[in-house]
Order: sequence, then structure tokens, then C-alpha cells
Amino acid sequence: MKTLLIILSAIGLLSLNSCKQETDVQALLENSETRSEIIKTISENHDFMIEFMATMQGNNHAMQMMQGNKKMMGTMMKGQGMQMMMKDSTMMKHMMQGMMKDGKMMGTMVQMMHKKGLMSEDCMQSCMKMMDSKGFMNMDNPDKKDHTKHH
Repeated sequence: MKTLLIILSAIGLLSLNSCKQETDVQALLENSETRSEIIKTISENHDFMIEFMATMQGNNHAMQMMQGNKKMMGTMMKGQGMQMMMKDSTMMKHMMQGMMKDGKMMGTMVQMMHKKGLMSEDCMQSCMKMMDSKGFMNMDNPDKKDHTKHH
């Protein structure tokens, strides 16, 4: 009887162990329905989002994509987003580096600061003049001097 119990237990354990499947993450993400469900689950869970955001902030490609997304950057500049970003030195550094490469964005920021009452008209004009003299305002135009060489 003991032998039979041991044999059946061994067969049971082997059967249950054979059901274990390795998860192929790439295959899961290739399925659009599964991928959407994963993204939705992460976005609705506070702890998952914190982990996801930390991972993105540590990834240069992700940071470049976020900075290139005008809608996201606009949303972050409104409300509490700017204060949160200013407290995060890594995020602030990436944002500032991105702005230094985009003269149009820098000009927009200066104008926003003026409209919000953070900068006087004279100060705004002075900043715009200085940025123009340093070549920041010409960065969108390939015929004008490229200022990235002196940074």
C-alpha cells in the first residue's frame, strides 16, 4: 500500500510539474489584445505605474520619446506635473537637455513664463534676444548656424 501511494504521488507530482509552462514575454506582447490588457493593468495599478515610470526614467530612448511627445509635455507642464518633475532631478535634467536642443520649445517656455506672470515683458524680450544671438532660435532652420557644436 505504501509503495502504491509513493508511486501515485510521484506520478501526480510529475504530471503537475509537466503542466508548468515558460512564459514567452515577446509572444504575449505581440498579441495586441494581450498587450492592451497588460498596459491597462499597469496604468490602473499605482505600484505598477511607479515601477514603470522609474524604469522609463532610467531608459534614454523612453525619455527621448516622452520629450518628443508634445501632448505629454504640455500635460506635464500644467497643474502639478511641473512641480513633480522639478522634484525629480533626473527628469528635470532630461527635460532641460531636451529643451537645449529645441530652440522653438525654449522660446515657447519663455513665452509661457511671461503669460503666467513669472517673467516681465522686458525680461522675455531680453531672453529671446540672447537666445537668438546664441543661435537657439535658428535651430529649426538647417541653413542657419547649428549651435550644438559649442555645447
